[in-house]
Amino acid sequence: MRVSTGRAIQSDSRMFTVVVEGFGIGRQRQAERRFTVPYNQLQGLMQSIAQQGGRIRAVLGADGAGGDTPAAAPAPAAPAPKAKAKAAPTKPAAVSHADVPVNLYKPKDPFIGTVTENYSLLADGAIGRVNHITFDLKGGDPQLHYVEGQSIGIIPDGTDANGKPNKLRLYSIASTRHGDNLAGDTVSLCVRQLQYEKDGETINGVCSTFLCDIEPGAKVKITGPVGKEMLLPADEDANVIMLATGTGIAPMRTYLRRMFEPSEREKNGWTFKGKAWLFMGSPTTANLLYDDDFNRYQAEFPDNFRYTKAISREQQNASGGRMYIQDRVSENAEEIFSWIENPKTHVYMCGLRGMEPGIDEAMATAAAAKGLNWAELRPQLKKAERWHVETY
Repeated sequence: MRVSTGRAIQSDSRMFTVVVEGFGIGRQRQAERRFTVPYNQLQGLMQSIAQQGGRIRAVLGADGAGGDTPAAAPAPAAPAPKAKAKAAPTKPAAVSHADVPVNLYKPKDPFIGTVTENYSLLADGAIGRVNHITFDLKGGDPQLHYVEGQSIGIIPDGTDANGKPNKLRLYSIASTRHGDNLAGDTVSLCVRQLQYEKDGETINGVCSTFLCDIEPGAKVKITGPVGKEMLLPADEDANVIMLATGTGIAPMRTYLRRMFEPSEREKNGWTFKGKAWLFMGSPTTANLLYDDDFNRYQAEFPDNFRYTKAISREQQNASGGRMYIQDRVSENAEEIFSWIENPKTHVYMCGLRGMEPGIDEAMATAAAAKGLNWAELRPQLKKAERWHVETY
């Protein structure tokens, strides 16, 4: 799926400086900027510049005497004929997701998967109910496969109030493409049972309750996979900021397993060399999901992974109120924006839709402190496919 060229060019130590105009965020777009990178990062940098509408004025390589010599530069005149078109495009280039599977199984003809395990993710004293559920995907024609950041649909058994079959619900996948068993034939979900009060009565969500109650061996109708919004960049040197609340941790778990789980790193042929930063929001410590794994990654990869928690009912923000994820964003705003200024940085947000306004306000305040307009910056990041949001 993602083919790394890192091994093939590992021995090339040449350094190149890329001179760029009209690139960056806010005031940076007005000035000429220079980025110096090794040869194996050159192509990725140029693609990032092109996607954000930057103009590459020159690519300079270090000569034997240590001076800079032009390696390539687009001519300022009229566009070259198609046969000679070598200059980087000035408009954002469309990213190809042709190899991403979509809608292999549809609601009218779903795949029938088998539950292999279903267990609670919560510690004693937690609020609510959240389970990790795994399905066997063997026997499909075609094989139901997926990549990190996608979702699948579940059609719960039974009928609705009108006697019609229950409709499907979408859930973010919580396992990598290899599955938790690394055999490539399972998929896992992180499901919170939906409960709400109506007219003094507690109402349980149809599909979430169906899944939390389901027993190993049961058959389940599965559709998909779907989604291209939350896909990881192919660049092994990318930086990834993750903002999650509750079961919004599902796609973040797939990214972090792909990046840092030893068995995954050995299997996937994609060796993450960048930096990852997870901001996780939870009401209590007992409600933190996959916390042991993330703490282990932080201990084993301290130079590549940071894990910041916002535990609302146990921690206080600077004003003495409850600590929410937007408060952690505000606390770390300067460093977050230093990451965002790097064209290799991607931001992912997943969780309840109610988290968006708070994050937006925190980012706007942080941007203003640096003389930036978040209302202008966010669409730029979105257009460059560096701002990814999936809320529900």
